[in-house]
Amino acid sequence: MNGAHERPYTLHAVTMSLCSQCLAPVPAKVIFQHGAVYLLKNCLQHGVQQELLEEDRDWYLQRYTYDRPGTDAAPQTETRRGCPYDCGLCPDHEQHTCIGLLEVTNACDLHCPVCFANAGTGTFLPLHTIAAMLDAYQDSEDGAAEVLQISGGEPTTHPQILEIIALAREKHIRYVMLNTNGKRLAEDRDFVRALGQFRTGFEIYLQFDGFTREVHERLRGEDLTALKERALANLADFGVPVTLVATVQQGVNEHELGRLVEFGLNHPVVRGINFQPLAFSGRVTDADPARRITLSGILRRLELQMAGMLRMNDFIPLPCDADRVAVTFLYRDKGAFVPVTRHLQAKNYLSLFKNTLAFYPQDVFHKMAEELCSGAQTCNCLGFLKDLLPLAPLGVKAALTGDKATFLNDNFFRITVTSFLDRYNFDMKSMKKECVHVLTPDLRKMPFSACNLLHREGGFAPPHPGARTSW
Repeated sequence: MNGAHERPYTLHAVTMSLCSQCLAPVPAKVIFQHGAVYLLKNCLQHGVQQELLEEDRDWYLQRYTYDRPGTDAAPQTETRRGCPYDCGLCPDHEQHTCIGLLEVTNACDLHCPVCFANAGTGTFLPLHTIAAMLDAYQDSEDGAAEVLQISGGEPTTHPQILEIIALAREKHIRYVMLNTNGKRLAEDRDFVRALGQFRTGFEIYLQFDGFTREVHERLRGEDLTALKERALANLADFGVPVTLVATVQQGVNEHELGRLVEFGLNHPVVRGINFQPLAFSGRVTDADPARRITLSGILRRLELQMAGMLRMNDFIPLPCDADRVAVTFLYRDKGAFVPVTRHLQAKNYLSLFKNTLAFYPQDVFHKMAEELCSGAQTCNCLGFLKDLLPLAPLGVKAALTGDKATFLNDNFFRITVTSFLDRYNFDMKSMKKECVHVLTPDLRKMPFSACNLLHREGGFAPPHPGARTSW
């Protein structure tokens, strides 16, 4: 045909998205162009929009190798308007809660320009309401709730924060994290000393974006470099384990990713680091979504900055949410850290991995031991042992004999990348598998991205049965 020409992209799939301007549901194409992945949307009111979904097409494609069926979750609302308006969880959601996010206050002692919750002055949830929310969380997970993140606002401003942590332990939630900017940890050593009582099954999830005044002022509104150092020093003094959490924004701190990993590896109480690409929600109104950092973009930058110590293929998509979470573990071998997955064909052992973000080495070892004892999947388990033993013979022995906590803490380091959805990169498939859920005072659970995008009003509703309103 004369004058015909090829389209400038390759069509990969179709999905539903949201108009980046009016948030109306719109059809979208998933397209490949210039080695990256985009959403090509068409809103009848606002026209065609092309938004970056992933920076690396090859990573995007290979993650489906790790995808697996979701775990059923008890629905709490009805399907009326469709995803993402019926949160939650609605009957159409595909994944249970891996992490329950408990926002105990919307008050905060910072005013971060990138705050997803627009936190500031606010109220504190009473202890009896929190108890009801934790009971509902346990009930929704058949009494086996895995991870609770106590958050806000800034949760350490809650006058009963120690009682809240103790209550979560009493409710038998397996692992409790305290999400914090670190101000109180830097200024109140008695508080940090009190946190030391929760050392087992507990950690600090510490906001830690970089090392310079410029990074902190851009992301947090003020220079916090000295404060973060004091907070970590106090945590080290009382042996409280820490995961560093870095929000990553292009043009601000993407050049410091490798340095952040190296810092964590060399710190006595830092057990891992989580990178979170900036999501365009809350107070984020002036950033350019065309220049966003994506999950695969963080992995690519880590490879470039770590001089071969880390590679993109050292990370595996987490099966519970393969679209949005990647993880690797580093193992200390003769004084240096080596990615466990580098010599392990992890996709051959997906049956050993649960649908969970609580993905710790001891869980895999325990499951492996169970299946070895039962005679199930013996070849896979023996292959797993064969691949892993040259790297961690003592670790396997310690894990299988139960003497593992100190060894694993000192010799394993966890790196995760968790990417959330916003009005620009909203993809219905990813939304339905999101497994980080906000626990609401009216005893529902909302996927974190949907909550920030559509349902967050900044206030707290009292718990009442059958509630359908936003909170």
